[in-house]
Amino acid sequence: MKQQRYDVVIVGGGAAGLSGALALGRARRSVLVIDAGEPRNAPASHVHNYLGRESTPPGELLAIGRGEAAGYGAEFVQGRVASAERLPESGTGEQGFRVVTEDGRSAEARRLLVTTGLVDELPPVPGLPARWGREVLHCPYCHGHEVADRPIGVLATGSLAVHQALMWRQWSDDVTLFLHTGPEPTEEEYEQLAARGVAVVDGEVAGLEVADDRFTGVTLASGRVVPREALVVQARFTARSAVLESLGLEPVAQEMGGAVIGSYIPTDSTGATEVPGVWAAGNVTRLTEQVIGAAAAGLMAGGAVNGDLITEDTRLAVAARRA
Repeated sequence: MKQQRYDVVIVGGGAAGLSGALALGRARRSVLVIDAGEPRNAPASHVHNYLGRESTPPGELLAIGRGEAAGYGAEFVQGRVASAERLPESGTGEQGFRVVTEDGRSAEARRLLVTTGLVDELPPVPGLPARWGREVLHCPYCHGHEVADRPIGVLATGSLAVHQALMWRQWSDDVTLFLHTGPEPTEEEYEQLAARGVAVVDGEVAGLEVADDRFTGVTLASGRVVPREALVVQARFTARSAVLESLGLEPVAQEMGGAVIGSYIPTDSTGATEVPGVWAAGNVTRLTEQVIGAAAAGLMAGGAVNGDLITEDTRLAVAARRA
């Protein structure tokens, strides 16, 4: 850290954080980005649906973003922020915050932008974590094209499983729904699945079959193996909200189709939280956002932060002129 106080400290260096850093750097703000180096999409081979950067490897996209933001003066340090606190207002009423990393380093800022993302919590089935982002998937818009026309399985763990199976049927006519621990489909759902040619398999899934470092099938508790080349799961999306919680913000549950899919920190449309001076962007506040959406949210938040600082700069200038 080249200095101790910045206009803005950004916690998290993914697409949202880097986009915010780029916007703020171009607005001639002093910016520090503190990043733990654990991007959510690290297991994936490529980023998709990012206009102009389709199929770019995630690490390459981040490296490009860091270079662009650094070109406008943004500073970067690697580390995990353990907590943040509001500083006492100055005599002129200026706001401030201090962030502290796990190894004891600290920095102060007039404003905070938190872009720490989320953690994908997978169902407790042996073998899923090792194949996550490869053949174990959750988003058809992120990975559907790459497994098109291949045998796909859908692991039911909640009420959205039938919806998932019908969605993935768009990419392959060989889709099997494994009921596993999910609820029994209704008569109407069974009819929908049958009409679309989706097979349904009873029984819990005990593990995955892997050969030559490739997922090849699902092993049921009965011992039966059903050949598949991709497996869709419903991960629980849990916001990495510890920094925001240290400021008094609490995550709330997000529902989809009547099912809780995870937790997030609420913000307004610009990313402003209930704590004045603190913004959030990306998956920490919008669980289903893809990379390009997270980048757009970071830009929106960066612009809002700069606007807020302009308001404060003007107030301070007026006070100084009157003194």
